[in-house]
Formats: sequence, structure tokens, C-alpha cells
Amino acid sequence: MPQIESLERPADAAASRGDAHARRLEVVTFTLGAEEYGIDIQKVQELRGYDAVTRIANAPEYIKGVVNLRGIIVPIIDMRVKFNLGTPSYDQFTVVIVLNIGGRVVGMVVDSVSDVITLTPEQIKPAPQMGSVLDTDYLIGLGTVDERMLILVDIDRLMSSDDMGLIEKIAA
Repeated sequence: MPQIESLERPADAAASRGDAHARRLEVVTFTLGAEEYGIDIQKVQELRGYDAVTRIANAPEYIKGVVNLRGIIVPIIDMRVKFNLGTPSYDQFTVVIVLNIGGRVVGMVVDSVSDVITLTPEQIKPAPQMGSVLDTDYLIGLGTVDERMLILVDIDRLMSSDDMGLIEKIAA
């Protein structure tokens, strides 16, 4: 399937606009089930339609397999399976968000991609502490845009977590 869209941006766009803008968080928003999530656009390499993957024996269920992306073998993670959000279905709206994290390329399957939003610090609230009921280690917080609430995922932490094991730990 052809590439849907490539996200290109100046390397240090936020820094070049000054300190007031540098604190803003630009996120790509996507859906998983009924919920809307956001990840830092700086980690997104491109968006692609969902293609068939090559399964890897004994891989965890959330790792759908791998694809060859212009000569790079890219593991594909289904976020609906990873977050226990029910059985995924793949259709024309299903998108693979190709991430570049710590020099590694990883694909993340989501139900759909909505848009790109810039959040100010006032629009980002800390994730509520839920004890052992919900692991909030992988959340930056909750973003609010008008009536919408976005679950902001710390994609570096999630992809470098011990259970994912896809990317070396990111130095703090």
C-alpha cells in the first residue's frame, strides 16, 4: 500500500520560535476504540495504511509481525492488543504510525489518526494516580482541547519498557 503521508518539520522548530512556544507540545492524535490518544509529533516518522505483516514465531500477541519499510525491518505493534482494548479489526481507516525512537524504527497500529494539535502547558493535566489499577508510567498526562480529552502517551517510555523490549532504555 502506498505511503499515506510523510510528516516533515524543521529540526528545531519549537526552539527557533522562542521559549514561550518551546513549552508547547505538538501531538499527533489517534483513536483506539472510543478513546483519543496523543503522542509527540517529534517521534513520528510517517503515517501508512495497514499492510499485511510477516509473523514472527513466539512473539507476544501485541507484536503483529514485521514489515520491510524501504529496506528497514520494522516491528509492528498493535496498540489495541497492547492496551487490552478488545479485538482489533483492520479496515481502510486503520493506520500504522511509524515512529523513530532512539534511532529505532517501530510501527504502531491504531484505529485511525485524527489530526495534529498543539497543546499549551495549561491544557495538559497530570495523569490521575490510580494505584495498581492502572499503570500511568506511560502517560504524560491528559490534554484538553475544547470538549475533547486526549490521553497523552509517553511513547519513549512505553516502547523502551521491559515488557516491550523493543528499544534500549532512553537515557533521562
